[in-house]
Amino acid sequence: MHKFIIADDHPLFRSALRQSITQVFPNAELYEAEDMDSLQRCAAEHGDCDLLLLDLHMPGARGFSGLIFLNGQYPQLPVMVVSANEKPEVMCRAIDYGACGFLPKSAPVETIAEALRRALAGEIWLPEGVAAQCAAESAGLIVADVVASLTPQQFRVATMLAEGLLNKQIAYEMHVTEATVKAHLTALFRKLGVNSRTQAVLALGSLDVEPPGQFTPPPKHLPAHA
Repeated sequence: MHKFIIADDHPLFRSALRQSITQVFPNAELYEAEDMDSLQRCAAEHGDCDLLLLDLHMPGARGFSGLIFLNGQYPQLPVMVVSANEKPEVMCRAIDYGACGFLPKSAPVETIAEALRRALAGEIWLPEGVAAQCAAESAGLIVADVVASLTPQQFRVATMLAEGLLNKQIAYEMHVTEATVKAHLTALFRKLGVNSRTQAVLALGSLDVEPPGQFTPPPKHLPAHA
């Protein structure tokens, strides 16, 4: 028998989610909370629940603070965020902060059923297409930390490497020996956790931004009104 905690301040949505869960798990035990205070009491009393469904905007918490607090206090309790905010970047941040999934409030019963089953199986569930974006963003965050730690010389080497320059070309541009370039590359590879130029270029590519289109300057004079 599965046990769920539904944490949402809207009674109608709690009722709708309870109905969806019972369609998938008819014998499930369900507990409800309407704010962070009641949720803390519920989690303390039913810490052995299989899954906590947490509204992202619970009274008594700000942003992801509720999710982060619950993960710290009850690390054994899987938390799936449920929210009307369906921006992929918000979903990715929820996973980064420890959620086992992100369920949009607009999801149909079939999607809710899949999300619950995947979460109960120990998997991380996200709407289709979002998981790949989160993986890319996580990779970008790791690479960003590496780039922030580079020395100015290492940064120049990394930039020219990403542009496709060879060691001898980098050495020429920097007025150093190829041995110095190789030393910088060795340090860069170690920080990135890669073993080759190709892997390093791919990792650095996660920070790329698509260039804008042709820039058209605004008119110097506003058109006269007819």
